[in-house]
Amino acid sequence: MSHLQHLLLDTLLETKHVDSAALIKLQERSLSVASPGFNVMPSDVKTLVNGYAKNPLQARREGLYFKEKDYKCVRADDYSLYAKNGNTGVVVVKTHLYLLVATYTEGMCPSICVEATEKLGKFVSHCMPWLPMVVVSSDCK
Repeated sequence: MSHLQHLLLDTLLETKHVDSAALIKLQERSLSVASPGFNVMPSDVKTLVNGYAKNPLQARREGLYFKEKDYKCVRADDYSLYAKNGNTGVVVVKTHLYLLVATYTEGMCPSICVEATEKLGKFVSHCMPWLPMVVVSSDCK
């Protein structure tokens, strides 16, 4: 398992309020790493990179089609997107190099999923701008 995959598991899935997570490279428009069993298809990557990352207001108006489901967008700006479908949802946080994607399912607390994903996004942006070299400094807490 890679350092990045451990990062996703330790910071997001360990909350028990994130079902699955992935990092998508913005420049390459490709999946960098995903939690076990989270199969992000190229069409999903394209939707997130082309749709949300380039035009968050359009995503807010039209919603988001991800993993073969239509999601209603409840927040979309230059940094974050939150979308839901019934009791499930997707949270996307944009850093300078990546889109961080997390999902939650029924029985999970969406606000904890959002908080954990936003915090990891800030950590990646401020303390790990060199990803994927992943050398964690004790200065970034």
